[in-house]
Amino acid sequence: MIHIIGMWRAKKKLLCACIFLLALCIFIWAPKRYSALDISNRMNSVPEVLLDERLWAAKTYEHIHFRVKGEAAGLLAKNVCRCENEEMPVNIPLSKPVFHLASAVQLKRIFSISELEDLQKKRDQEYQKFLKRSQSPLDLLIIAKANSPLEYPVQGLQVRPLKSILIPGLSLQASTRDIYRVNLTASLGIFQLAAEVDEVSFQGDGEMHLSLSSPQTENLNKQLQFVMYTNTLFHPNTADIVHFTTDGYEAYFSIKVQHPTPPKLYHPGTSGEYDISALVTIATKTFLRYSMLRKLIKSIRKYYPTVKIVIADDSNVTEKVEGPNIEQYFMPFEKGWFAGRNLAISQVTTKYFLWVDDDFIFTNETKIEKLVDVLEKTTLDVVGGAVREVTGYSTTYRQKITVEAGGDDGDCLHTRQGFHHIIKGFPNCVVTDGVINFFLARTEKARQVGFDPKLNRVAHLEFFIDGLGILHVGSCDDVVVSHASKIRLPWTKTKEDKLYATYRYPKALGSNKDLQYRLFYFKNRFKCMTGN
Repeated sequence: MIHIIGMWRAKKKLLCACIFLLALCIFIWAPKRYSALDISNRMNSVPEVLLDERLWAAKTYEHIHFRVKGEAAGLLAKNVCRCENEEMPVNIPLSKPVFHLASAVQLKRIFSISELEDLQKKRDQEYQKFLKRSQSPLDLLIIAKANSPLEYPVQGLQVRPLKSILIPGLSLQASTRDIYRVNLTASLGIFQLAAEVDEVSFQGDGEMHLSLSSPQTENLNKQLQFVMYTNTLFHPNTADIVHFTTDGYEAYFSIKVQHPTPPKLYHPGTSGEYDISALVTIATKTFLRYSMLRKLIKSIRKYYPTVKIVIADDSNVTEKVEGPNIEQYFMPFEKGWFAGRNLAISQVTTKYFLWVDDDFIFTNETKIEKLVDVLEKTTLDVVGGAVREVTGYSTTYRQKITVEAGGDDGDCLHTRQGFHHIIKGFPNCVVTDGVINFFLARTEKARQVGFDPKLNRVAHLEFFIDGLGILHVGSCDDVVVSHASKIRLPWTKTKEDKLYATYRYPKALGSNKDLQYRLFYFKNRFKCMTGN
């Protein structure tokens, strides 16, 4: 009887385990529902307003009762971010890799107390300088008063430095009164009248303060159509905040002072719908692995015989790699991974560049035209492909990156595997924030971000972290490049393999992480990070 009960209990445990594994499989492999979004044109954006917690303690109308909705209020930014490990409610073996739970890193821990105090002081100083350089009067939150009779341009008004424009949209829609008055005040320029209207009096023509008055609203509004603004203080990439008033009402609007950005256009070529040789340069960085590099070039030439290849090389004993449309640039020994990327893309003269590692192999699935089509028809700046390992498994390394405000102590960096939405018209492509080390990018946008030369042998995601808010990133899994096998039996390893491994996989791995954390802490002003 006891034996039967024991068998029954064992079967029950086995059944529970099977149910758990079945549920786990369904969770992992079940198709996820994502909406497809059209990104063929820039979408109109609404400025975000972060509500301060002091809103709840505001003295205005304090006698009126209110109830805070916890679920909605919890979505508001609180400026007190934290990085914490994600844990399962129940301790399950291998739960972190299976459920992609995030682990947390507190960046302060790698510093001594004395070093941290000095570093944080310098970081705060540099951060304040950064704010002064990057912030504009356009960042000032301006609320238009309700029921104001004043009409004025809210956004989009721009003048070139030391030039003049007519101010559109100025009008007064006031109730009946004996005299109608408006005043305009600027700080970086003057107002002038392009014409004078009957029955309108004015003061301050050619000055920073202009006053207009008339017994007739129609006449006053006609005069407002001829009000010009002239920028007189040369300070490009700033804004003048204009104070616009009438009896009992006031408003503010901005005039951006900025040079128009000259376009940088690239000739698209003449052969076919997409002339890949005219549109794309293939860029790579090599270090010691000349046999791998030659295999890559041979595979490229099989499918793209005329596309230019740019090679950055920081090997100590160099070998010349020659051939049509190949440019090899030598660097100081062990100058580094990101320094090589900077050098390579600095020599690109085409609209796009395709980044590849020197141990990749092109196949009939490596269709650059597909990636070009995505960038030509969307607002994306970078689109990654997929890399197929020798096992047959392909990866896209899609990463979602967010930075959460954290107050005086620094911000929190969060990275998660995944993507935001599918791209309409490209069912195999999605929008994300970071992609695999095989991507097509707009040359000018990538140069705008750049690659930090301090990151030497190990780096990749750092480029997309630096590009957050600058780069619009996508990923397509139907453009695939093969990865040469890294598996070598000890007796088959060449001298090149062994030498490369000593630099690529140094014994002191902690030193690379320490450098990465130091850059995150000071350069990017992060206090901690989470990721899976």
